[in-house]
Amino acid sequence: MADDANLEYGDRDVARGGEILRSVVGSGVHGIAIEGTDDHDEMGVYIEPPEYVLGFARRRDDYVWRTQPEGVPSGHGDTDLILYSLRKYLRLAVKGNPTVLLPLFAPREDLVVVTPLGEELREMRAAFLSQQAVERFLGYMRSQRARTERRARRDADPSGAAGDGGWNAKAGSHALRLALQGREIARTGTLTLPLAPPDRDRVLAVKRGEVPRGELWQQIAAIEDETRALLDDGRTPLPAGADVAAITAWAIDAQRRHWGW
Repeated sequence: MADDANLEYGDRDVARGGEILRSVVGSGVHGIAIEGTDDHDEMGVYIEPPEYVLGFARRRDDYVWRTQPEGVPSGHGDTDLILYSLRKYLRLAVKGNPTVLLPLFAPREDLVVVTPLGEELREMRAAFLSQQAVERFLGYMRSQRARTERRARRDADPSGAAGDGGWNAKAGSHALRLALQGREIARTGTLTLPLAPPDRDRVLAVKRGEVPRGELWQQIAAIEDETRALLDDGRTPLPAGADVAAITAWAIDAQRRHWGW
């Protein structure tokens, strides 16, 4: 850990020294940040030295740095950074983790670090998208919905009437975003960042608390039903899973070149 003011885990020199790709993630890359409210999130990828990959010692495979100390939530003006080793990043990305995929699709203006190997990784973005990835987006959507319901139950009126006053609109907006992005991937086989204006406006309206909770769940249910039909009826360009063979071949070659082998 860096000091009492920040949180830091992992080997900074290894992570920063081997970094090949980093981008803005979170609300910023989706185009749904609200000025004065959101923190700043970045995620990246680094290649470990050969002794980390080929040796037998167990080593941490990520690097974390935050402006806030342990246990303190990030707020406006704070920065959260996480860098994954290439091997850990690829394990998460082939499963379709919605957050981990963002550096592959982030617009160029949101790239903080990109080396030639990072460019190669981004050029392989389509290999990571699959029906499994869509399922992962829908799963994360359900998790965000569960967060809103827990908040609503906690803040329910003592009489038993649960209003919308205390529900977690931010989590609700993330649920809608994930549903929209999962549908886009199922339809088109790609992910557009930031969100296109019509979808972005819908998500921002939820985030600002302008959409009743019941209406939001109706919207999400309709989107999920449409996405499920695309998958179940075979009306999607996506394969069942990521192209693991191509990704593995590239990863082996990329590490060898990075090490000068």
